[in-house]
Amino acid sequence: MNLNLIAPINQLGYGVAGINTLKALQKEGVNVSFFPIGQPQVVTQEDAEAVKRGMESAKLFDPNAPCVRMWHQHDMAQFVGRGKHIGFPIFELDTFNDLEKHHLNCCDELMVCSQWAKSIADMAVGCNVNVVPLGVDMNIFKPTPRRVSDKTIFFNCGKWEVRKGHDILIEAFRKICDKVENVELWMMCSNPFNSQEEENKWRQSYDHPQVKLIPRVETQQEVYNIMTQVDCGVFPSRGEGWNLELLEMMAIGKYVIATNYSAHTEFCTEENCGLIPIKGVEPAFDGKWFFGQGNWAAINQLEINTLAHKMLETHNFLHIENCRNEAGIETAKRFSWQNTAREIIKCLQS
Repeated sequence: MNLNLIAPINQLGYGVAGINTLKALQKEGVNVSFFPIGQPQVVTQEDAEAVKRGMESAKLFDPNAPCVRMWHQHDMAQFVGRGKHIGFPIFELDTFNDLEKHHLNCCDELMVCSQWAKSIADMAVGCNVNVVPLGVDMNIFKPTPRRVSDKTIFFNCGKWEVRKGHDILIEAFRKICDKVENVELWMMCSNPFNSQEEENKWRQSYDHPQVKLIPRVETQQEVYNIMTQVDCGVFPSRGEGWNLELLEMMAIGKYVIATNYSAHTEFCTEENCGLIPIKGVEPAFDGKWFFGQGNWAAINQLEINTLAHKMLETHNFLHIENCRNEAGIETAKRFSWQNTAREIIKCLQS
């Protein structure tokens, strides 16, 4: 099978999805002609070889092969060849604006990460929408033994954003610090798109003796190394297009807490995740990236109190039971990048 793939390669969400999808498709025997968005930023020899192989194939690409573009929903105009044009956007809100609808409706088909995303896309476009879940690299994010310590370390990874719930996570953490002392919160949240003033403001909001701010790392292996040192991932997000780090935490057997809303409901259940119930949605507005176009989860004091309760509950549980999130490990096995590649192939063949 021949396929033309357009995607970025970097350490941000689309870039991680791009390189892992490229490698997984190649391993499944697909002849992928790869057309990068921007300059590929590869950090391992394996990644470099996959990109080189894909770009070599692109020199004599098959013009009749289907083309998949993994990119933002407002920028779906550029495809390769005259085969089927398939958009693969990853979005966080429940509404598309007119520009996004125009670009999405120019595609022959769409692929989206979750049933939640499909329900939104189905109402906005006239083409077929297939669910192709993203994955986790189980060769890197291997299950690790339970960390034995008197201290519980909570962890959050993701660019500083109101959407990610970073404005309320510190409030919930302060609440549990009032009740127990042996807890820490590690934040790896540097946002390359923020000004220095914005970055400083976020960092100052987490100025607390039991909070540790960790610089962004360059490789998935380094992310794994940090994750093995913590006990529980906390993701009080108002909206997610997938949430790679949440699934990665599950894969290594760490307990996780997350809002019961948006794309990560594709793999988060009562069995593998401490779910925070969401009673409704509200206009998505942060004054930087979102200006009320669509909606995201409404998080008020009730949800903050629930988050604090689940963090305290997890802390108490971990000091009684020396165990891992086995349900999370089993879930992650089903959401491999190999599965992503196979789902893409299945969609193309049908």
